[in-house]
Amino acid sequence: MTWQSQQLPADHPSVKSGNVGVLVVNLGTPEAPTAKAVKVYLKEFLSDRRVVEIPPIAWQPILRGIILNTRPKKSAHAYSQVWTEEGSPLAFITKAQAEGLQERLGGQVKVEWAMRYGKPTIADQLQKLMDQGCDRILLAPLYPQYSGATTATVVDKAAEKLKAMRWQTSLRTLPPYYDDPAYVDALAADLGAQLDALEFEPEVLLLSFHGMPQRTLDLGDPYHCHCRKTARLVEAAMGKRGGMRYVTTFQSRFGPAKWLTPATDTTLEDEAKAGTKRIAIAAPGFSADCLETLEELVIQGKEQFQEAGGEDFAVLSCLNTSVPGMDMLEQIIRRELSGWT
Repeated sequence: MTWQSQQLPADHPSVKSGNVGVLVVNLGTPEAPTAKAVKVYLKEFLSDRRVVEIPPIAWQPILRGIILNTRPKKSAHAYSQVWTEEGSPLAFITKAQAEGLQERLGGQVKVEWAMRYGKPTIADQLQKLMDQGCDRILLAPLYPQYSGATTATVVDKAAEKLKAMRWQTSLRTLPPYYDDPAYVDALAADLGAQLDALEFEPEVLLLSFHGMPQRTLDLGDPYHCHCRKTARLVEAAMGKRGGMRYVTTFQSRFGPAKWLTPATDTTLEDEAKAGTKRIAIAAPGFSADCLETLEELVIQGKEQFQEAGGEDFAVLSCLNTSVPGMDMLEQIIRRELSGWT
């Protein structure tokens, strides 16, 4: 008698297996636009050793004694300006991307979504996929450009869950797609359509990426190079568009350390003071609109540009659930699932 034909004991636990899963992951968000909720979120985010590389013995007193007692109120106000009836923009857009992928991939693949910081957690969603019988899972951090502070920390968190599992799922990780033709073409198509719909012709298209401390580049993180290559490829794909100039910048500086330059806020002021009257901003490093695009760029950016003498100003939407964006996600995820489906 072979083992396959042996009858299992009556008390043998029910086990599901043989399915394939995809877990899309984005950065994270507080659960509410309140100081209390933001404090919980910031504590987790700023305690990540990949995000803040200062030794904990020096950093934690600053974080707990100063930052978590002062910054949550200010950040909560910023979140309240972009919060919707559906909740955090980043959360509901990421959820919609996952649901869109589920429709496109069909029943042969189970798709869930998670936040690296906040809820739903990576650990809980990996377990949810395992409970659905997914013993092969594609972990898909929605960061086009790789950084230790983004992609790597998602993988770290997934590894923590695997470490606690008796029966581990087989895990693949979506590679950074900063120079993938599908991503570049999606950006060119989507941004081009948005520019065509504007009521003015921008003199400058600012390609604003999230900033990182300069030391991350010095220590070998490829993020800066990935951003620069994305910008070059997008400019080449979109073409001249009249006399429009392309400028690459980095936003969201935090603390006194030297950050990647040129800074988005400084560039907006410098362009206006130099006589630029019409400007548009795109944020190609963000897969979904969030606080950094909807508040920092749309609200603060407009104030900075116009107070310095600029006039027409527009922030273009991220790929979100646009047709080019979803086509791109489907294409790169199907490719990474090759051999499993």
